[in-house]
Amino acid sequence: MAKPDCNLCGGTGWVVTEQDGISSANRCTCVAEAYNAELENRAQIPENYRKASFETFRLPQNNPTAQRGLADVMLAVSAFTRQYPVNAKPGLLLVGPPGTGKTHLAVSALKLLIARGHEGIFFDYQNLLERIRSSYNATLGTSDREAYRSALESEILLLDDLGAHRVTDWVEDTVTAIVNYRYNHRKPLIATTNLVDPDIGGSLVEKSALPGGHSFRITLEERIGERARSRLFEMCRVVRMPNVSDYRIAKTRESTFP
Repeated sequence: MAKPDCNLCGGTGWVVTEQDGISSANRCTCVAEAYNAELENRAQIPENYRKASFETFRLPQNNPTAQRGLADVMLAVSAFTRQYPVNAKPGLLLVGPPGTGKTHLAVSALKLLIARGHEGIFFDYQNLLERIRSSYNATLGTSDREAYRSALESEILLLDDLGAHRVTDWVEDTVTAIVNYRYNHRKPLIATTNLVDPDIGGSLVEKSALPGGHSFRITLEERIGERARSRLFEMCRVVRMPNVSDYRIAKTRESTFP
């Protein structure tokens, strides 16, 4: 589809040139631009992250350790996009505390791949589960499969805030089905999570006001189940975010964009 207001082709989608008395018609660049814009619109990226990119990911200037850590993470995510679609592992999992920039980097990767003509979709983990559950038809024992089918079949799935839902048998089965399907078909999955995992470091114990002065953090496996967690680590390059001050707060101080 061409842009109707394109100055080059006048909305026809073709640019006619003439050389040595021979006319030829070539596809206008606006066709690819319009197609990419449609892909990005279908990706359902939240408004807060529509401007997210590697260029707008600001590294902290007052903390050299955090700056190096986040720079290394950004390079790892960028490398995933450069190697796509022949990555050794088809997925990418960003793990770290809230506010460290995981979603910004995940969306940046998705948008860059969309700009190259690949299809992808953004889902907030909890919202995806709620959409699948709310469409369930208890009478027929089936559901409106639109959201579920998109999570399975989309070329690239971005699943934000993985594990942000209390675990039930239904949740575990649904997440396992999605992860297993994408694993078996080598379909890329980009995911973010705030939950800890013993295999990638990080303390499972945190300070607490409870008697004893500490409590145990919920792990990723506890929230999504052993099977989904195992498949996820097999299919994804796991990138641990450095423990830095809240990235969103710092961004808010600098601009209105989160």
